[in-house]
Amino acid sequence: MKTNTHSLAAVLAGIGFAAVLAGCGALPDKPARAALYDFGPGLVAAAPAPAAAPLPTLALAEFESNTRLDGTQILYRLGYADANELRPYGQSRWSQPPAQLLRQRLRDTLAERRTVLGPEESATIARSKGEVPDTLRISLDEFSHYFDSASSSVGLVRLRATLIRGTPGGDRVLGQRTFTVRRPAPSADAPGGVKALVAASDTAVAELVQWMDRLQLQPQTQPQR
Repeated sequence: MKTNTHSLAAVLAGIGFAAVLAGCGALPDKPARAALYDFGPGLVAAAPAPAAAPLPTLALAEFESNTRLDGTQILYRLGYADANELRPYGQSRWSQPPAQLLRQRLRDTLAERRTVLGPEESATIARSKGEVPDTLRISLDEFSHYFDSASSSVGLVRLRATLIRGTPGGDRVLGQRTFTVRRPAPSADAPGGVKALVAASDTAVAELVQWMDRLQLQPQTQPQR
């Protein structure tokens, strides 16, 4: 009887162990980690640009943006279905809000020929030296992976730049311009959208810097667009 009891206990133990294994196998997998994207390292080991005279010091304000762009979601629009609806990719994110990524890219590019200050640095210099650098304000109005059709999409970036000069009589607008850039996406998914948006951002930055060069190198009598 004792032997039978031990055998029954062993069988029950085996069944219990098998049930535990089966239960473990039925547990759901851990949620997939969201892929993080940024603008990349920029130009690496690029050939040095020809020497050029430095341009006037510039204060770069914090970017303004649509509230939907304040987060880190990668957004897309189905232009052929409902262009008014912004939709997020579920498992992909920017490492920072787009406005911050774009501001850093712009600052790095501007700093190649200018001293670029943040708002607090500019205020400190104004107080200590009595010098007020020109201020560049940017509003990021659109930053999405835009689908013209199910098989054709672009990275769409639209920003508005305003260059302001502080004078004893008050602030004066030196120029204002809207930049809208579309760049084709290599695939109809988040990675394709990221590549297109980075390319569109770099083009917008290059166009903006050329515009800034003209404004700061030429005397202005009225706002330039």
